[in-house]
Amino acid sequence: MPPADTRASAETRADASALSSTTADSAATAADPEAGKLRPGGPGYRRMSFALFASGISTFALLYSTQALLPAISDDLGVTPDQASWTVSAATFGLALAVLPLSACSERFGRRTMMTVSLSVAAVIAMLVPFAPSLGALIALRALQGVALAGVPASAMAFLAEEVRAKALVAAVGLFVAGNSIGGMSGRIVTGWVAQAWGWRAGLAAVGVMAVVCAVAFRVLVPKARHFVPKAVGPKALGRTILGHLSDPLLCRLYAIGALFMTVFGAVYTVIGYRLVGEPFSLPQGIAGSVFLVYLVGTVSSAAAGRLVGRLGRRGALYLAVGTTAAGLLLSLADVLILVVLGLVLITAGFFAGHAVASSAVSRTAKTARAQASALYQSAYYVGSSVGGALGAAAFHAGGWPATVALGLLAMVAAASVTLYATRKAVVEQRVLHMQKAA
Repeated sequence: MPPADTRASAETRADASALSSTTADSAATAADPEAGKLRPGGPGYRRMSFALFASGISTFALLYSTQALLPAISDDLGVTPDQASWTVSAATFGLALAVLPLSACSERFGRRTMMTVSLSVAAVIAMLVPFAPSLGALIALRALQGVALAGVPASAMAFLAEEVRAKALVAAVGLFVAGNSIGGMSGRIVTGWVAQAWGWRAGLAAVGVMAVVCAVAFRVLVPKARHFVPKAVGPKALGRTILGHLSDPLLCRLYAIGALFMTVFGAVYTVIGYRLVGEPFSLPQGIAGSVFLVYLVGTVSSAAAGRLVGRLGRRGALYLAVGTTAAGLLLSLADVLILVVLGLVLITAGFFAGHAVASSAVSRTAKTARAQASALYQSAYYVGSSVGGALGAAAFHAGGWPATVALGLLAMVAAASVTLYATRKAVVEQRVLHMQKAA
Protein backbone atom coordinates (compact mmCIF):
# COMPACT_ATOMS: atom_id res chain seq x y z
CA MET A 1 0.00 0.00 0.00
CA PRO A 2 1.51 3.41 -1.00
CA PRO A 3 2.35 5.91 1.76
CA ALA A 4 -0.23 8.50 2.74
CA ASP A 5 1.75 11.41 1.31
CA THR A 6 2.04 9.60 -2.04
CA ARG A 7 -1.72 8.99 -2.12
CA ALA A 8 -2.34 12.64 -1.21
CA SER A 9 -0.02 13.77 -3.96
CA ALA A 10 -1.82 11.55 -6.50
CA GLU A 11 -5.21 12.88 -5.38
CA THR A 12 -3.95 16.44 -5.68
CA ARG A 13 -2.73 15.79 -9.22
CA ALA A 14 -6.09 14.17 -10.11
CA ASP A 15 -8.00 17.15 -8.68
CA ALA A 16 -5.77 19.53 -10.60
CA SER A 17 -6.28 17.54 -13.78
CA ALA A 18 -10.08 17.55 -13.33
CA LEU A 19 -10.03 21.28 -12.60
CA SER A 20 -7.91 21.87 -15.70
CA SER A 21 -10.32 19.78 -17.79
CA THR A 22 -13.35 21.64 -16.44
CA THR A 23 -11.66 24.98 -17.08
CA ALA A 24 -10.80 23.91 -20.63
CA ASP A 25 -14.40 22.80 -21.27
CA SER A 26 -15.71 26.12 -19.92
CA ALA A 27 -13.28 28.03 -22.08
CA ALA A 28 -14.30 25.99 -25.13
CA THR A 29 -17.96 26.64 -24.41
CA ALA A 30 -17.30 30.35 -23.99
CA ALA A 31 -15.39 30.42 -27.28
CA ASP A 32 -18.03 28.33 -29.04
CA PRO A 33 -21.57 28.44 -27.51
CA GLU A 34 -22.45 25.35 -29.57
CA ALA A 35 -19.56 23.27 -28.28
CA GLY A 36 -20.66 19.69 -27.70
CA LYS A 37 -23.67 19.90 -30.03
CA LEU A 38 -24.11 17.27 -32.72
CA ARG A 39 -22.84 17.95 -36.22
CA PRO A 40 -22.74 15.91 -39.44
CA GLY A 41 -19.91 13.41 -39.21
CA GLY A 42 -19.62 13.84 -35.46
CA PRO A 43 -20.32 11.16 -32.83
CA GLY A 44 -23.99 10.60 -32.13
CA TYR A 45 -25.29 12.50 -35.16
CA ARG A 46 -25.91 9.38 -37.22
CA ARG A 47 -27.71 7.62 -34.33
CA MET A 48 -29.81 10.72 -33.74
CA SER A 49 -30.67 10.90 -37.46
CA PHE A 50 -31.76 7.27 -37.64
CA ALA A 51 -33.74 7.53 -34.38
CA LEU A 52 -35.64 10.62 -35.54
CA PHE A 53 -36.09 9.01 -38.95
CA ALA A 54 -37.74 5.99 -37.26
CA SER A 55 -39.98 8.25 -35.19
CA GLY A 56 -41.06 10.09 -38.34
CA ILE A 57 -41.87 6.82 -40.09
CA SER A 58 -44.01 5.63 -37.19
CA THR A 59 -45.79 8.96 -36.72
CA PHE A 60 -46.89 9.41 -40.32
CA ALA A 61 -47.59 5.71 -40.95
CA LEU A 62 -49.96 5.62 -37.96
CA LEU A 63 -51.45 9.09 -38.35
CA TYR A 64 -52.62 8.43 -41.91
CA SER A 65 -53.00 4.67 -41.72
CA THR A 66 -56.67 4.72 -42.78
CA GLN A 67 -56.23 7.22 -45.63
CA ALA A 68 -55.46 4.72 -48.39
CA LEU A 69 -58.21 2.45 -47.03
CA LEU A 70 -61.07 4.98 -47.15
CA PRO A 71 -62.79 3.45 -50.22
CA ALA A 72 -62.67 -0.02 -48.60
CA ILE A 73 -63.93 1.36 -45.27
CA SER A 74 -66.77 3.14 -47.09
CA ASP A 75 -67.79 -0.06 -48.87
CA ASP A 76 -67.52 -2.32 -45.82
CA LEU A 77 -69.24 0.00 -43.32
CA GLY A 78 -71.67 1.58 -45.80
CA VAL A 79 -70.60 5.20 -45.22
CA THR A 80 -69.95 8.16 -47.53
CA PRO A 81 -66.46 9.57 -48.30
CA ASP A 82 -66.93 12.58 -46.00
CA GLN A 83 -67.99 10.27 -43.13
CA ALA A 84 -65.08 7.87 -43.68
CA SER A 85 -62.64 10.79 -43.89
CA TRP A 86 -63.15 11.40 -40.15
CA THR A 87 -61.04 8.30 -39.45
CA VAL A 88 -58.16 10.48 -40.69
CA SER A 89 -59.33 13.90 -39.43
CA ALA A 90 -60.04 12.58 -35.91
CA ALA A 91 -56.40 11.50 -35.54
CA THR A 92 -55.02 14.80 -36.81
CA PHE A 93 -57.45 16.81 -34.66
CA GLY A 94 -56.43 14.77 -31.62
CA LEU A 95 -52.78 15.49 -32.33
CA ALA A 96 -53.46 19.20 -32.90
CA LEU A 97 -55.27 19.51 -29.55
CA ALA A 98 -52.67 17.56 -27.54
CA VAL A 99 -49.44 18.88 -28.99
CA LEU A 100 -49.31 22.05 -26.83
CA PRO A 101 -49.97 20.35 -23.45
CA LEU A 102 -47.48 17.61 -24.29
CA SER A 103 -44.88 20.19 -25.30
CA ALA A 104 -45.16 21.56 -21.74
CA CYS A 105 -44.63 18.03 -20.43
CA SER A 106 -41.54 17.71 -22.61
CA GLU A 107 -40.11 20.82 -20.93
CA ARG A 108 -40.36 19.04 -17.60
CA PHE A 109 -39.68 15.38 -18.39
CA GLY A 110 -37.45 15.71 -21.44
CA ARG A 111 -37.86 15.44 -25.20
CA ARG A 112 -36.38 11.96 -25.36
CA THR A 113 -38.69 10.57 -22.68
CA MET A 114 -41.76 12.20 -24.22
CA MET A 115 -41.08 10.81 -27.68
CA THR A 116 -40.41 7.31 -26.30
CA VAL A 117 -43.69 7.26 -24.36
CA SER A 118 -45.69 8.68 -27.27
CA LEU A 119 -44.41 6.15 -29.80
CA SER A 120 -44.99 3.26 -27.37
CA VAL A 121 -48.58 4.22 -26.47
CA ALA A 122 -49.49 4.92 -30.10
CA ALA A 123 -48.14 1.50 -31.12
CA VAL A 124 -50.27 -0.22 -28.46
CA ILE A 125 -53.40 1.60 -29.68
CA ALA A 126 -52.48 0.64 -33.25
CA MET A 127 -52.80 -3.02 -32.29
CA LEU A 128 -56.37 -2.35 -31.03
CA VAL A 129 -57.60 -0.27 -34.00
CA PRO A 130 -58.21 -3.26 -36.36
CA PHE A 131 -60.78 -4.66 -33.90
CA ALA A 132 -63.01 -1.54 -33.86
CA PRO A 133 -66.60 -2.84 -34.23
CA SER A 134 -68.08 0.28 -35.86
CA LEU A 135 -67.20 3.57 -37.55
CA GLY A 136 -67.78 5.46 -34.29
CA ALA A 137 -65.42 3.19 -32.35
CA LEU A 138 -62.83 3.43 -35.12
CA ILE A 139 -62.99 7.24 -35.07
CA ALA A 140 -62.69 7.29 -31.25
CA LEU A 141 -59.62 5.03 -31.27
CA ARG A 142 -58.05 7.09 -34.04
CA ALA A 143 -58.59 10.28 -32.00
CA LEU A 144 -56.83 8.67 -29.01
CA GLN A 145 -54.03 7.57 -31.28
CA GLY A 146 -53.60 11.15 -32.51
CA VAL A 147 -53.35 12.36 -28.91
CA ALA A 148 -50.70 9.73 -28.16
CA LEU A 149 -48.68 10.63 -31.23
CA ALA A 150 -48.67 14.34 -30.31
CA GLY A 151 -45.65 13.86 -28.07
CA VAL A 152 -43.39 13.31 -31.09
CA PRO A 153 -43.97 16.60 -32.95
CA ALA A 154 -44.26 18.36 -29.57
CA SER A 155 -40.67 17.38 -28.79
CA ALA A 156 -38.78 16.53 -31.98
CA MET A 157 -38.06 20.04 -33.31
CA ALA A 158 -37.04 21.31 -29.87
CA PHE A 159 -34.83 18.24 -29.40
CA LEU A 160 -33.05 18.96 -32.67
CA ALA A 161 -32.71 22.69 -31.95
CA GLU A 162 -31.11 21.91 -28.58
CA GLU A 163 -28.82 19.06 -29.64
CA VAL A 164 -27.77 19.97 -33.21
CA ARG A 165 -25.55 22.83 -34.35
CA ALA A 166 -27.51 25.70 -35.95
CA LYS A 167 -25.83 25.33 -39.35
CA ALA A 168 -26.90 21.68 -39.52
CA LEU A 169 -30.43 22.27 -38.20
CA VAL A 170 -32.26 22.60 -41.52
CA ALA A 171 -30.61 19.41 -42.78
CA ALA A 172 -31.48 17.57 -39.55
CA VAL A 173 -35.10 18.74 -39.70
CA GLY A 174 -35.15 17.70 -43.36
CA LEU A 175 -34.15 14.15 -42.38
CA PHE A 176 -36.93 14.04 -39.79
CA VAL A 177 -39.45 15.27 -42.35
CA ALA A 178 -38.02 12.71 -44.79
CA GLY A 179 -38.88 10.04 -42.23
CA ASN A 180 -42.40 11.45 -42.23
CA SER A 181 -42.61 11.05 -45.98
CA ILE A 182 -41.26 7.48 -45.88
CA GLY A 183 -43.76 6.63 -43.13
CA GLY A 184 -46.65 8.14 -45.03
CA MET A 185 -45.66 6.28 -48.17
CA SER A 186 -44.92 2.89 -46.63
CA GLY A 187 -47.99 2.95 -44.39
CA ARG A 188 -50.32 3.63 -47.29
CA ILE A 189 -48.68 1.12 -49.63
CA VAL A 190 -48.61 -1.65 -47.01
CA THR A 191 -52.24 -1.09 -46.03
CA GLY A 192 -53.32 -0.96 -49.68
CA TRP A 193 -51.79 -4.28 -50.70
CA VAL A 194 -52.60 -6.09 -47.47
CA ALA A 195 -56.19 -4.81 -47.65
CA GLN A 196 -56.54 -6.05 -51.23
CA ALA A 197 -55.62 -9.56 -50.07
CA TRP A 198 -57.12 -9.77 -46.55
CA GLY A 199 -59.25 -6.66 -45.96
CA TRP A 200 -58.75 -3.22 -44.47
CA ARG A 201 -58.53 -4.49 -40.87
CA ALA A 202 -55.52 -6.64 -41.76
CA GLY A 203 -53.96 -3.60 -43.42
CA LEU A 204 -54.26 -1.62 -40.20
CA ALA A 205 -52.77 -4.52 -38.22
CA ALA A 206 -49.72 -4.55 -40.53
CA VAL A 207 -49.11 -0.85 -39.84
CA GLY A 208 -49.41 -1.56 -36.11
CA VAL A 209 -46.59 -4.11 -36.33
CA MET A 210 -44.48 -1.55 -38.22
CA ALA A 211 -45.11 1.00 -35.45
CA VAL A 212 -43.93 -1.44 -32.77
CA VAL A 213 -40.66 -2.03 -34.66
CA CYS A 214 -40.09 1.72 -35.09
CA ALA A 215 -40.75 2.42 -31.39
CA VAL A 216 -38.14 -0.16 -30.38
CA ALA A 217 -35.62 1.18 -32.93
CA PHE A 218 -36.09 4.74 -31.67
CA ARG A 219 -35.50 3.78 -28.04
CA VAL A 220 -32.36 1.81 -28.89
CA LEU A 221 -30.82 4.44 -31.19
CA VAL A 222 -31.69 7.85 -29.76
CA PRO A 223 -28.72 9.43 -27.92
CA LYS A 224 -29.08 10.98 -24.50
CA ALA A 225 -29.93 14.68 -24.41
CA ARG A 226 -26.87 16.68 -23.37
CA HIS A 227 -28.27 20.21 -23.57
CA PHE A 228 -31.77 19.80 -22.14
CA VAL A 229 -32.49 21.77 -18.95
CA PRO A 230 -35.75 20.65 -17.27
CA LYS A 231 -38.20 23.28 -16.11
CA ALA A 232 -41.77 23.14 -14.89
CA VAL A 233 -44.31 24.91 -17.10
CA GLY A 234 -47.58 25.72 -15.33
CA PRO A 235 -50.82 26.70 -17.09
CA LYS A 236 -50.25 30.42 -16.55
CA ALA A 237 -46.68 30.28 -17.75
CA LEU A 238 -47.75 28.20 -20.75
CA GLY A 239 -50.44 30.77 -21.57
CA ARG A 240 -47.93 33.62 -21.40
CA THR A 241 -45.52 31.70 -23.62
CA ILE A 242 -48.23 30.99 -26.20
CA LEU A 243 -49.34 34.63 -26.25
CA GLY A 244 -45.72 35.68 -26.62
CA HIS A 245 -45.21 33.46 -29.65
CA LEU A 246 -48.54 34.48 -31.19
CA SER A 247 -47.55 38.15 -30.85
CA ASP A 248 -44.53 37.51 -33.08
CA PRO A 249 -45.64 38.34 -36.67
CA LEU A 250 -42.99 36.15 -38.29
CA LEU A 251 -43.99 33.08 -36.26
CA CYS A 252 -47.66 33.68 -37.06
CA ARG A 253 -46.89 33.84 -40.77
CA LEU A 254 -44.94 30.59 -40.55
CA TYR A 255 -47.84 28.94 -38.69
CA ALA A 256 -50.28 30.10 -41.38
CA ILE A 257 -48.03 28.82 -44.19
CA GLY A 258 -47.70 25.40 -42.55
CA ALA A 259 -51.47 25.15 -42.11
CA LEU A 260 -52.17 26.16 -45.72
CA PHE A 261 -49.69 23.69 -47.20
CA MET A 262 -51.15 20.92 -45.07
CA THR A 263 -54.70 21.88 -46.11
CA VAL A 264 -53.76 21.04 -49.68
CA PHE A 265 -51.96 17.85 -48.72
CA GLY A 266 -54.77 16.64 -46.47
CA ALA A 267 -57.41 17.32 -49.11
CA VAL A 268 -55.53 15.68 -51.99
CA TYR A 269 -54.43 12.51 -50.22
CA THR A 270 -57.74 11.96 -48.44
CA VAL A 271 -59.61 11.99 -51.75
CA ILE A 272 -57.13 10.55 -54.26
CA GLY A 273 -57.98 6.94 -53.38
CA TYR A 274 -61.64 7.49 -54.30
CA ARG A 275 -60.61 9.04 -57.60
CA LEU A 276 -58.25 6.23 -58.56
CA VAL A 277 -60.61 3.34 -57.73
CA GLY A 278 -63.49 5.11 -59.52
CA GLU A 279 -64.05 6.00 -63.16
CA PRO A 280 -62.21 6.52 -65.49
CA PHE A 281 -59.28 4.69 -63.83
CA SER A 282 -60.96 1.85 -61.85
CA LEU A 283 -57.69 0.72 -60.22
CA PRO A 284 -57.57 -2.18 -57.71
CA GLN A 285 -57.02 -1.22 -54.06
CA GLY A 286 -53.37 -2.36 -54.01
CA ILE A 287 -52.39 -0.46 -57.15
CA ALA A 288 -54.26 2.64 -55.98
CA GLY A 289 -52.31 2.47 -52.71
CA SER A 290 -49.04 2.15 -54.62
CA VAL A 291 -49.49 5.67 -55.98
CA PHE A 292 -48.14 6.79 -52.61
CA LEU A 293 -44.69 5.82 -53.87
CA VAL A 294 -44.56 9.46 -54.93
CA TYR A 295 -43.80 10.16 -51.25
CA LEU A 296 -40.19 9.33 -52.19
CA VAL A 297 -40.17 12.69 -53.95
CA GLY A 298 -41.07 14.28 -50.61
CA THR A 299 -38.08 12.55 -49.02
CA VAL A 300 -35.76 14.16 -51.58
CA SER A 301 -37.37 17.63 -51.53
CA SER A 302 -37.49 17.89 -47.72
CA ALA A 303 -33.87 16.75 -47.37
CA ALA A 304 -32.89 19.34 -50.03
CA ALA A 305 -34.72 22.18 -48.25
CA GLY A 306 -31.52 23.45 -46.66
CA ARG A 307 -29.84 23.86 -50.07
CA LEU A 308 -32.93 25.61 -51.44
CA VAL A 309 -32.87 28.14 -48.61
CA GLY A 310 -29.13 28.66 -49.16
CA ARG A 311 -29.67 29.48 -52.84
CA LEU A 312 -33.04 31.25 -52.87
CA GLY A 313 -33.52 32.46 -49.31
CA ARG A 314 -36.44 31.36 -47.13
CA ARG A 315 -39.10 33.31 -49.01
CA GLY A 316 -37.70 32.31 -52.41
CA ALA A 317 -37.86 28.66 -51.39
CA LEU A 318 -41.47 29.14 -50.25
CA TYR A 319 -42.45 30.77 -53.56
CA LEU A 320 -40.95 27.78 -55.39
CA ALA A 321 -42.84 25.35 -53.14
CA VAL A 322 -46.15 27.18 -53.70
CA GLY A 323 -45.66 27.28 -57.46
CA THR A 324 -44.73 23.61 -57.64
CA THR A 325 -47.76 22.57 -55.58
CA ALA A 326 -50.16 24.71 -57.64
CA ALA A 327 -48.75 23.32 -60.91
CA GLY A 328 -49.29 19.79 -59.60
CA LEU A 329 -52.90 20.54 -58.69
CA LEU A 330 -53.66 21.85 -62.17
CA LEU A 331 -51.93 18.90 -63.86
CA SER A 332 -53.93 16.41 -61.77
CA LEU A 333 -57.16 17.58 -63.42
CA ALA A 334 -56.33 15.54 -66.54
CA ASP A 335 -58.12 12.21 -66.95
CA VAL A 336 -54.84 10.56 -67.94
CA LEU A 337 -53.29 8.39 -65.24
CA ILE A 338 -49.66 9.32 -65.95
CA LEU A 339 -50.52 13.03 -65.74
CA VAL A 340 -52.38 12.53 -62.48
CA VAL A 341 -49.35 10.74 -61.03
CA LEU A 342 -47.03 13.51 -62.27
CA GLY A 343 -49.35 16.04 -60.65
CA LEU A 344 -49.10 14.14 -57.36
CA VAL A 345 -45.31 14.17 -57.68
CA LEU A 346 -45.30 17.97 -57.98
CA ILE A 347 -47.82 18.41 -55.14
CA THR A 348 -45.76 16.16 -52.88
CA ALA A 349 -42.44 17.82 -53.72
CA GLY A 350 -43.85 21.30 -53.18
CA PHE A 351 -45.57 20.37 -49.93
CA PHE A 352 -42.58 18.71 -48.27
CA ALA A 353 -40.20 21.48 -49.34
CA GLY A 354 -42.52 24.16 -47.99
CA HIS A 355 -43.09 22.27 -44.74
CA ALA A 356 -39.36 21.70 -44.13
CA VAL A 357 -38.54 25.38 -44.78
CA ALA A 358 -41.34 26.72 -42.56
CA SER A 359 -40.83 24.28 -39.67
CA SER A 360 -37.07 24.81 -39.51
CA ALA A 361 -37.62 28.59 -39.63
CA VAL A 362 -39.84 28.30 -36.54
CA SER A 363 -37.07 26.51 -34.63
CA ARG A 364 -34.54 29.18 -35.56
CA THR A 365 -36.87 32.16 -35.01
CA ALA A 366 -37.95 31.22 -31.47
CA LYS A 367 -35.21 32.17 -29.03
CA THR A 368 -37.02 30.87 -25.95
CA ALA A 369 -39.59 28.11 -25.28
CA ARG A 370 -38.76 26.42 -28.58
CA ALA A 371 -40.90 23.40 -27.74
CA GLN A 372 -44.01 25.59 -27.47
CA ALA A 373 -43.10 27.50 -30.65
CA SER A 374 -42.74 24.22 -32.55
CA ALA A 375 -45.90 22.87 -30.90
CA LEU A 376 -47.91 25.87 -32.11
CA TYR A 377 -46.61 25.20 -35.62
CA GLN A 378 -47.60 21.56 -35.32
CA SER A 379 -51.06 22.52 -34.04
CA ALA A 380 -51.61 24.81 -37.01
CA TYR A 381 -50.16 22.20 -39.36
CA TYR A 382 -52.43 19.39 -38.19
CA VAL A 383 -55.49 21.61 -37.96
CA GLY A 384 -54.77 22.33 -41.63
CA SER A 385 -54.61 18.58 -42.26
CA SER A 386 -57.91 17.97 -40.46
CA VAL A 387 -59.70 20.83 -42.17
CA GLY A 388 -58.20 19.91 -45.53
CA GLY A 389 -59.21 16.26 -45.19
CA ALA A 390 -62.78 17.07 -44.13
CA LEU A 391 -63.34 19.89 -46.65
CA GLY A 392 -61.56 17.99 -49.43
CA ALA A 393 -63.81 14.96 -48.94
CA ALA A 394 -66.91 17.17 -48.75
CA ALA A 395 -65.85 19.01 -51.91
CA PHE A 396 -65.25 15.71 -53.72
CA HIS A 397 -68.63 14.38 -52.60
CA ALA A 398 -70.31 17.55 -53.90
CA GLY A 399 -68.33 18.39 -57.05
CA GLY A 400 -65.79 15.68 -57.77
CA TRP A 401 -62.03 16.06 -58.14
CA PRO A 402 -62.18 19.59 -59.71
CA ALA A 403 -63.82 20.89 -56.52
CA THR A 404 -61.00 19.40 -54.41
CA VAL A 405 -58.41 20.99 -56.72
CA ALA A 406 -60.16 24.36 -56.42
CA LEU A 407 -59.90 24.12 -52.63
CA GLY A 408 -56.16 23.37 -52.90
CA LEU A 409 -55.51 26.25 -55.29
CA LEU A 410 -57.32 28.64 -52.95
CA ALA A 411 -55.02 27.54 -50.10
CA MET A 412 -51.91 28.06 -52.25
CA VAL A 413 -53.06 31.56 -53.26
CA ALA A 414 -53.39 32.35 -49.56
CA ALA A 415 -49.89 30.95 -48.83
CA ALA A 416 -48.39 33.00 -51.66
CA SER A 417 -50.16 36.12 -50.34
CA VAL A 418 -48.72 35.61 -46.84
CA THR A 419 -45.21 35.18 -48.30
CA LEU A 420 -45.65 38.21 -50.58
CA TYR A 421 -46.71 40.33 -47.59
CA ALA A 422 -43.54 39.28 -45.78
CA THR A 423 -41.44 40.15 -48.85
CA ARG A 424 -42.96 43.61 -49.20
CA LYS A 425 -42.54 44.25 -45.48
CA ALA A 426 -38.87 43.25 -45.65
CA VAL A 427 -38.30 45.57 -48.64
CA VAL A 428 -39.88 48.51 -46.80
CA GLU A 429 -37.80 47.83 -43.70
CA GLN A 430 -34.61 47.72 -45.76
CA ARG A 431 -35.47 51.04 -47.43
CA VAL A 432 -36.10 52.70 -44.07
CA LEU A 433 -32.82 51.31 -42.71
CA HIS A 434 -30.97 52.56 -45.81
CA MET A 435 -32.48 56.04 -45.45
CA GLN A 436 -31.53 56.15 -41.77
CA LYS A 437 -27.93 55.23 -42.61
CA ALA A 438 -27.82 57.81 -45.38
CA ALA A 439 -29.09 60.50 -43.00
